[in-house]
Amino acid sequence: MLKHAKTYEDVYNSFQWQIPEFYNIGIDICDKWADQGKRQALIYEDENGRVDRYTFRNLKHLSNQLANGLKAFGIGIGDRVGILLPQCPETAISHIASYKVGAVAIPLFTLFGTDALEYRLFNSESKGIVTDAANLPKILEIWGNLPHLTTVVVTGGEKPQGVLDFDEVVAKGAPDFQPVKTRADDPALIIYTSGTTGPPKGALHAHRTLLGHLPGVEFPHNFFPQEDDLFWTPADWAWIGGLIDVLFPSWHHGIPVVAHRTKKFDPEEAFHLIAKHHIRNAFMPPTALKLMRQVKDPKSRHRFKIRSIGSGGETLGEELLDWGRDVMGVTINEFYGQTECNLIVGCCAEILEIRPGSMGRSIPGHVVDVIDEQGNRVEEGTVGEIAVKRPDPVMFLEYWQNPEATRKKYRGDWLLTGDMAKKDEDGYFWFNGRKDDVITSAGYRIGPAEIEDCLMKHPAVAMAAVVGSPDEVRTEIVKAFVVPKAEVTPGADVAEDIKTFVKTKLAAHEYPREVEFVSELPMTATGKIMRKELKKLEVDRKSKA
Repeated sequence: MLKHAKTYEDVYNSFQWQIPEFYNIGIDICDKWADQGKRQALIYEDENGRVDRYTFRNLKHLSNQLANGLKAFGIGIGDRVGILLPQCPETAISHIASYKVGAVAIPLFTLFGTDALEYRLFNSESKGIVTDAANLPKILEIWGNLPHLTTVVVTGGEKPQGVLDFDEVVAKGAPDFQPVKTRADDPALIIYTSGTTGPPKGALHAHRTLLGHLPGVEFPHNFFPQEDDLFWTPADWAWIGGLIDVLFPSWHHGIPVVAHRTKKFDPEEAFHLIAKHHIRNAFMPPTALKLMRQVKDPKSRHRFKIRSIGSGGETLGEELLDWGRDVMGVTINEFYGQTECNLIVGCCAEILEIRPGSMGRSIPGHVVDVIDEQGNRVEEGTVGEIAVKRPDPVMFLEYWQNPEATRKKYRGDWLLTGDMAKKDEDGYFWFNGRKDDVITSAGYRIGPAEIEDCLMKHPAVAMAAVVGSPDEVRTEIVKAFVVPKAEVTPGADVAEDIKTFVKTKLAAHEYPREVEFVSELPMTATGKIMRKELKKLEVDRKSKA
């Protein structure tokens, strides 16, 4: 746990990792708190507004019962278990039970189609899966193509022959279970990347990854935990941002979490939920914050007092930071990481100056820098690739069954993120763009992040994405795809105003020479803008012109 200090330097220099030889996520986030019988772990509100509460003791008994059931059906050390469920108690119980039997959990997003599910389950050679009645038809459709899948456990609904009922498996299991004694470096879960740069790769993480995440949660949430803290995120628990940025770290500290099942993010409902449950801490992806910013005068309808908001995935920019202070009453702390090596750079408003547009500084415990193609640190203010020094407990073990991709992920002892940035004289990181997002125009190398940040300050812009569009003279030109605000009627005059706005705010070579208005932007399931899709669209258009 981070030591509270007055300066960043004191916090960073005093931090030391404490990674035991033997460690199990399931015991850490559940069993160690179970003796405190009334200690609350989970507040679950379903889609109908019904609220159920679970103590750590409840979760221990339920996960023990499921662990006994999984073991009875032949699932044990090293076996992969898919968990295809939304934010709900059964998801957490399935994770805890999997870790206790020594299995490797595979979080799966409920909006995945059959192809996406088949790829991940086949690639991981999953032996079991826990899902619900809504997603069972997808599993039944692909089961014949999954030779390793022997055990399918389903919550709710009618079950065909050969499919196990979750409640029955739990009910038949004894409430006592002796968890497998796992080492901190033993595999615990595989989280598949979003697949924006090719087929999804399975990032295999050890049990220690939770301990590696802790400073990256405690720092951006202003020295989490504090008295009366209560955590929530709209991010699905199938993604590292929901699972190990929120759920697991909270339970490591014995802090309760709010879970809410929702088919689509509703910004008004988000304000209602925060107020209703007195939520104090939230991880909010930038897309969610941008939607919440469009809600008119939420404080007149919702009484809330939040203590910390962390955000990551896309740069926030000055406009959202100002909105956070004005409406939410906090400075939103940005953080940065990726599935393979998460929460390594961040902000902490309590001890750091917040510089709009910056991702922050290296989070205590991590050695992060900007390097060149040869693996050397670049000079301050020079754009290079963000890299993390190994060993590091948050770092993944390998890409599942993909040694070549694992090898390419490193340059010497540096893990390569594929993200470009510069680092200033005070150690702040400034995101420039994905390595393959950089725009080359008339000899300039231009990152999209700064331009998108500027676009978000224009009164007509709700959301924006910037890519390079092929051009015979300049190689590429800067093109902006803009989602206009609801009250704006897009047209040539608005587009010209946007161009002039960016030209005067940034530089003449950075303004978008083309502006296209769209109703929505292509995004990953985690809310990241898929610039590659927009770039491909532009390349296809220009090649046909």
